[in-house]
Amino acid sequence: MTIPPDAAHPPLSGVFFDGRTSRQRAASLALSGDEVRLRAEGGLETHWNVSQLLIDPPVPGVRRVLKFPDGSRFETDDDQTVRGLEARTGRNRGLERVRRLETRWWTALGALGATLVLVGLFVAYGIPALARGAASATPRPVLATFDRESIQFLEDGGYLGPSQLSAARQAQLQAGFRRVTAWAGGGYPYRLLLRDGEPEDAPFELGANAFALPGGTVVMTDQLVALAHSDRELLGVLAHETGHVTHRHGLAGVYQGLGLTLLSVAVTGDIVSAGTFAAAVPAALLRNGYSRAAETQADEGAGQYLMRTYGTTRPLRDILARLEQEDRDADENSVQEGSRTEDLLQTHPGTAQRIRHLREIEARGRPAASSQK
Repeated sequence: MTIPPDAAHPPLSGVFFDGRTSRQRAASLALSGDEVRLRAEGGLETHWNVSQLLIDPPVPGVRRVLKFPDGSRFETDDDQTVRGLEARTGRNRGLERVRRLETRWWTALGALGATLVLVGLFVAYGIPALARGAASATPRPVLATFDRESIQFLEDGGYLGPSQLSAARQAQLQAGFRRVTAWAGGGYPYRLLLRDGEPEDAPFELGANAFALPGGTVVMTDQLVALAHSDRELLGVLAHETGHVTHRHGLAGVYQGLGLTLLSVAVTGDIVSAGTFAAAVPAALLRNGYSRAAETQADEGAGQYLMRTYGTTRPLRDILARLEQEDRDADENSVQEGSRTEDLLQTHPGTAQRIRHLREIEARGRPAASSQK
């Protein structure tokens, strides 16, 4: 049957693939009424109802593709005529507006800018929010695995050594820690590990330090004990560390720092994976520290504990200053305030900011608004 061509839609020139081989053949495609007619070199001629025709959405720089029911296809560079065919058949109607936007440089530039803004917002707020949610949802057995593997990593790697404190001194500190954890609550299996932060041949010295692991293990070094002028200062530090445990700051920081891979641990409770990644926990805690919000929240809790127990936050203020100055004779007055601009640009709170916050807690003369879990 001979089908007269549609005058409004001139024949398309292009190439034909039969769907069985990669060989291409020169071809033409014409629309006539409700049918499309294909002619290809070699004498091939066939036709289909226009409703059987599929037209792939346009991709800039790529030939337009028209597909037929038997798996064959026709490809052409004549985008203008294909667009007319789309308009005639009502195909890809919604994409026409997108195509018009893509051809305008200012809309493309605007879309790029919007994408960059969205990516930035996701990195700044989305990932931290996901990390906090994942940390909250991580099962307790996974937390215990993180603690166990992290301590093994630190001890096997020579970062921590046995404490040189006397048994009597260690017992005093353990008793104080029990009082702090009874106040902190949360149902965590708290334990205090007293360790030498400067063992011989250590890869690097932890020095005067204390840090909390996600499952409730708190490590405090002999060097920090030696730096303190009183146990009040050490108990203030321990109260601060329990705040990191109850709010799961450490785990959220690890998730955020190491990416979405670890989020699967939270969702699946995969203890094997938790063990695999546990070595990253101490590195993330010791290298990156906590965020400004996390430190402020933990200080808030420590301030409440000190106010309730001693009526002042001065012990924590002083030992923070001593850690900052690396001077055993320093106190809170030894720390100089930075400029407001410097404060705003810091991702972690400076010591001066933390001391100011603790002074504010004391000035209020009452427990701060936020509370430990």
